[in-house]
Amino acid sequence: MNSNEEKQRYSREELAEFEAIIQEKLTNARKEVSFIKETLSRKNDSGTDNTASPTKVLEDGADTAEKESLNQLASRQMKFIQQLENALIRIKNGTYGVCIVTGKLIPKERLRAVPHTQHTIEAKLQRND
Repeated sequence: MNSNEEKQRYSREELAEFEAIIQEKLTNARKEVSFIKETLSRKNDSGTDNTASPTKVLEDGADTAEKESLNQLASRQMKFIQQLENALIRIKNGTYGVCIVTGKLIPKERLRAVPHTQHTIEAKLQRND
């Protein structure tokens, strides 16, 4: 490959670096999901008190809102986990780091920040127009 020919794929070493980043993010995201699920099940367990005082009604409302936001957070994390797992598949099949719109190599800085991305910044900006 001569120096003015643009690189089409990342090397095995480079892919190994991204794989390590993705694995670390996956571990953290999975921990967060189990923490959220534990928190939610604790909240469900503690909700067995049937006293209907006005304060209790307010607490229930706040509790419901908190459960809702925890469920949303868990759902976002599950989606993130799926995207990271898909990125690992792309590493294995050799398509990782290639923009699905432009076919160009996604810069390493972008992949380090958003390791599951499939778009260069240019392609992402075009999509948002």
